[in-house]
Amino acid sequence: MAKLTGKVAVVTGASKGIGAAIAKALAAEGAQVVVNYASSKAGADAVVEAISAAGGKAIAVQGDVSKAEQAQGLVDAAVKEFGKLDVLVNNSGVYEFAPIEQVTEEQYRRIFDVNVLGVLLTTQAAVKHLGEGSSVINISSVVTSLAPPDSSVYTGTKGAVEGINSVLAKELGPRKIRVNAILPGIVETEGTHTAGVIGSDFEQALVAQTPLGRTGQPDDIAGVAVFLASDDARWLTGERLAASGGFR
Repeated sequence: MAKLTGKVAVVTGASKGIGAAIAKALAAEGAQVVVNYASSKAGADAVVEAISAAGGKAIAVQGDVSKAEQAQGLVDAAVKEFGKLDVLVNNSGVYEFAPIEQVTEEQYRRIFDVNVLGVLLTTQAAVKHLGEGSSVINISSVVTSLAPPDSSVYTGTKGAVEGINSVLAKELGPRKIRVNAILPGIVETEGTHTAGVIGSDFEQALVAQTPLGRTGQPDDIAGVAVFLASDDARWLTGERLAASGGFR
């Protein structure tokens, strides 16, 4: 039997990149999946089609996780379509890098609203339906330990996510809901291509410091998410798992 047979999952920001890979991997292990997207309906529909073609079940649901009503709508859609909720993957995230002299209020609010408030609002909506054995998975980043220059806002959001992760693990533990974080290193996605990271000297420098000697792929992160969502991780909560090829 597949590891996640009978489970229902919501994956935020799942129209591309790491989120899309996680949605497909959860479905491949038997979960029924809500594929959330903010603006890329075509991308989310493509993920749903891929899951359906492989014999899985999924629906695409639009929603801005930084808006309480829309975050609630994602959870409502899961319960309405599939009858319950067992797994929440808080993957939605935006990033922008700038030296401190160029940080703006607008940039701060936009990135913190999606990356931090979105985690709070979506989890708040989900916990009404999560029962014993459920799993919340928060996607952070190794930037919280690397602290690269020009990333004060983005790194600040991921530091906040990890703080929230630790608090909610203790807060929800008595209800037997597990809360863990994945910290990806550099991963080849549409976003890192668009940002000019892939193929750059910067990427080569990062890979040179990575013991396993390559850039990560979305599936590298998805496998960790499947583990955390499954009963194999039943004794793990409050953890921060770096999926970075050993890069710290």
